[in-house]
Amino acid sequence: MNITICYFARFREKLGVQQENYTLPKNSTCKEIKSMLSNRGGSWQEVFSCTQGVLVAVNQEMATLDSVVTDGDEVAFFPPVTGG
Repeated sequence: MNITICYFARFREKLGVQQENYTLPKNSTCKEIKSMLSNRGGSWQEVFSCTQGVLVAVNQEMATLDSVVTDGDEVAFFPPVTGG
């Protein structure tokens, strides 16, 4: 199945990419995607290996790492936003 992965804020800056198309096995979760991205090493591992500090949305709605993605979904990863 094919999805689009989008990166926002400091993740986009650190990784040097705004979005990419990605092919996954059926019934993949956001947690599995995060792990696959972390396995790329370098900056990817820095961003995605942490257990906190990564938020995810599927089709522009907040999701959890246990959320299952389907063909054609847009998955977005971004850091927590703080305000003041």
